[in-house]
Amino acid sequence: MFAGRGRGKIRPPRRTLLNSGEVDFEQDWRSLSSSLREIHTKNASTLSFEELYRKAYKLVLKKKGEPLYNKVKEFEQNWLAHEVRPRILDDLPFSLLAVQDGAQLSANERRDAGEKLLQSLKSAWEDHNLCMNMTTDVLMYMDRVYCSDNRKPSIFTASMGQFRDHVLRTPLPDRDTVTIASILYKVILDQIRMDREGDIINTALLRSCAYMLEGLYETEDEQEQNKLYITSFEPEFLAASQEYYRSQGESLVAKGDASDFCRHARQAALNEQDRCRSTLSTLTAPKIKFVVEDELVKRHLPEIISLESTGVKYMLDNDRLSDLEMIYEISSWVDPKKEELKKAVQKRILEQGGDINSTAKEASGAPPTRPEKVERGKADEGAKPAAEKPVNQQTGAAIKWVDDVLELKGKYDHILEKSLQSDQGLQTGITRSFSDFINGFDRSSEYLSLFFDENMKKGIKGKTETEVDLLLDRGITLLRYISDKDMFERYYKKHLSRRLLMKRSVSMDAERQMISKMKLEVGNTFTQRIESMFRDMSVSEDLTASYKKHVRSLGDTDSQRAELDVNVLTATMWPLDAMGPSHRDEGARSTCIFPTEIDRIKQSFEKFYLDKHSGRQLTWQGNMGTADLRAYFSEMKGKKTRELNVSTYCMVILMLFNDLPSGQFLSYEEIQARTNIPDNELMRNLQSLAVAPKTRILVKEPMSKDVKRDDKFYFNEKFTSQFQRIKVGVVASGNKVEDRDERQETEKRIELERGQMIEAAIVRTMKQRKELKHQQLITEVIQQLTARFSPDVTLLKKKIESLIEREYLERVGDLDRPAYRYMA
Repeated sequence: MFAGRGRGKIRPPRRTLLNSGEVDFEQDWRSLSSSLREIHTKNASTLSFEELYRKAYKLVLKKKGEPLYNKVKEFEQNWLAHEVRPRILDDLPFSLLAVQDGAQLSANERRDAGEKLLQSLKSAWEDHNLCMNMTTDVLMYMDRVYCSDNRKPSIFTASMGQFRDHVLRTPLPDRDTVTIASILYKVILDQIRMDREGDIINTALLRSCAYMLEGLYETEDEQEQNKLYITSFEPEFLAASQEYYRSQGESLVAKGDASDFCRHARQAALNEQDRCRSTLSTLTAPKIKFVVEDELVKRHLPEIISLESTGVKYMLDNDRLSDLEMIYEISSWVDPKKEELKKAVQKRILEQGGDINSTAKEASGAPPTRPEKVERGKADEGAKPAAEKPVNQQTGAAIKWVDDVLELKGKYDHILEKSLQSDQGLQTGITRSFSDFINGFDRSSEYLSLFFDENMKKGIKGKTETEVDLLLDRGITLLRYISDKDMFERYYKKHLSRRLLMKRSVSMDAERQMISKMKLEVGNTFTQRIESMFRDMSVSEDLTASYKKHVRSLGDTDSQRAELDVNVLTATMWPLDAMGPSHRDEGARSTCIFPTEIDRIKQSFEKFYLDKHSGRQLTWQGNMGTADLRAYFSEMKGKKTRELNVSTYCMVILMLFNDLPSGQFLSYEEIQARTNIPDNELMRNLQSLAVAPKTRILVKEPMSKDVKRDDKFYFNEKFTSQFQRIKVGVVASGNKVEDRDERQETEKRIELERGQMIEAAIVRTMKQRKELKHQQLITEVIQQLTARFSPDVTLLKKKIESLIEREYLERVGDLDRPAYRYMA
């Protein structure tokens, strides 16, 4: 654009001019008008601008400013109407007028014709600007004095308005509705469309015409918002762009390629911004950005996101990270919260999570595999370590469920970081979806606990501290999503108790590290009982050592006396009801009848313990112990004795055969009557002793895989083994995963515990607050318990009623707005 007119220094008038007589306005104007014509015809080299300035100066000084101002305006109007405009009309291609009438031209024809008009207007505009700058220099004093005093626009501003009215907006001959401006706008829009479609155009020429429109105003006060570019051209440009991008969007959607749509949308936005910088005006940049976003993206985004074969689902499934990044970018243009994208991602997570859950349910509902020894494996001294036995089918399914969920979580964490810019809203949506499908699976707590159990027993073996820490962190990540943390705690304590009592943990440091991580994640209250279990084990070691010292101090010389290692467990801290197999069909757990020599040691320890801790009661858990026996096999080659490591129940069974003559048998009924071992436990232990191929210490008649009530059992004197130490593993009763009945029993106990916790929370709240409205009480109790489980409002109301009946609370207020008062 041309520089604005200069503002030179106005010399003070000479005294001779001030004292001279009247001026001849007509004569001076003839001289000035002649000079102005020379300026417009580019013959100003012979003119004396100082002389012309003095003439104009004198006229203004002699109060002739108004006629001078009007004469100049009249001159410029005539010049534009009779000299400039005809030249532009002469250069106006007929083809452009034909296009106005609906004629069809090729792109090259339209481009050439349009560039001819643009070039003609560019030249006329530049000439007019140049001439008016020179004219302004001559009439500077008039602008400064007359125009300023009379609030008239400067002659430059007035002439710009004349260019607008007498060149651009005057109707064409014989075409009252068509002006050069209207043709100009259509030419610019046509050139831009060609540029959008990939044709080459003269961007510099378009930019010059855009400058021209920016330099012209609707009014003489020349305010920014009144630029001709903004008031006349830009609305047409934006309307044409809306139509173009609406059509392009429909075309792209019809192709059904979401990635291609995103690339086009992003490129279109970049091209439009570049076009505003290099071809049109930066004033249009934010407006055309909105058009692209609204017409191309916002209108079609939901449809693009949901495309089955190429949309977000396809991108997520096939790790199309760059495509996801593009769709995230264009979504952020029109939706700061990315709601449509978030819905699609959440939907896919729920679908994939549902598939993982379905697979796990199918596995848990599959027929159980053949019973395997899973509680204790077989290991012999002097033998090479046997390979780890695979976990049973349902336990494997549980661990696979956790692994699959963690793999899915890792996948979406990677997508969130690499493609979704770690967007907080999307992260929240992803977290909610994982929580929904994890908590929608009723065995999530149990399966996660089994995952930790298997890893603590086998999975962390041979791993570095860093790898163990990473493994535990992955499990803790899943724990965050589980809402029923009380259910998880119950299963974790159950599995932990077996690891501790059976000494199955690979690393106690890893166990304690796990407790520390859970404490950080869910708080001290959650881990108090678990930490108490570790304290019990530590105290039991000291207690056993003290008992052995006590026995030695008594001077017992019996060389056959059995040694006792005991674990004293705090009943309220250990899941005693869950540590052993279920006894649903047998009522209360029966007390095992121990052999006389074992019972004597048992009573000795009880006396020793109760002397130290009067008022306590000891209950022996025979199903959780182990024993080391020395057995004699008469037909064994070489050394006849072998050391057997068996369960406590197996020890009780085997010691029945000590007093039995060779060749004699004991029936199942006799064994049960003499030991009082529960049926299911007895069958499992007899299976281990009489059915397992490598540990048939007993012989069963008739021989079969199952133990029945009419079976007979003999001591197997022909048993042989190359190993000196033999570990007899107890056959597992099915799976570690609970069956339907066990699950119902667990849920029943959990509901009972939750009811107690709800009542405690209600009483605690009311004791502190004294009086509360119903809804406030519900809200506060839910807030207290949410960290442990999601309280059921119906159960909450029942517990309030129960507390009212037991006179812990009383109702106050009316029935419409119930409230409660604590009763001390």
